[in-house]
Amino acid sequence: MELPLVAAAADKTKKSTDKDKAAKPRSPLLVTALIAVVAAGAAGGGVWYFTQSHDEKTPAKAATAKSAVPAPAQYFGLEPPFVVNLSSSFDGPRYLQVEVQLMTRDPAALEAIKLHAPAIRAKLLMLFSQVEPAQIADRAGKERLQADSLAEVQKLLKAETGSKGVDELLFTSFVTQ
Repeated sequence: MELPLVAAAADKTKKSTDKDKAAKPRSPLLVTALIAVVAAGAAGGGVWYFTQSHDEKTPAKAATAKSAVPAPAQYFGLEPPFVVNLSSSFDGPRYLQVEVQLMTRDPAALEAIKLHAPAIRAKLLMLFSQVEPAQIADRAGKERLQADSLAEVQKLLKAETGSKGVDELLFTSFVTQ
């Protein structure tokens, strides 16, 4: 009687090895599918992380990015154009006609410029009337006069309002005769 038990045990081991052989082809497919799902999830998470980290900056970085973009420029023209006699000892009287635009990025400064426009005109008239024709004969001389004019306007606004107010002073017309 022991023989049938041995045969039955051999049959059981044979059946279990058949099941293992049948299960082995499914295991690599299952493992591959599981790895693919994990890789896709990791890739999606990586994409989300990198897009979120660029779009949603920390408040400090967002404030820095906003301050990097300057406010829009606002211009104020000093009307009418400045016309002054140039100081010259030869060839009779000489004239300078200049149109001036002041540029600022601060709306409060624009209001201060409008308020103090008469004082700005007076300071610039005095500055322009001291110019000699030889000083503004070339580009460097005109740029120097422009820089001196800007400094004069900023000095006046600093004394009146506490801030420079003007970022640029532009000559939009410049005629000497």
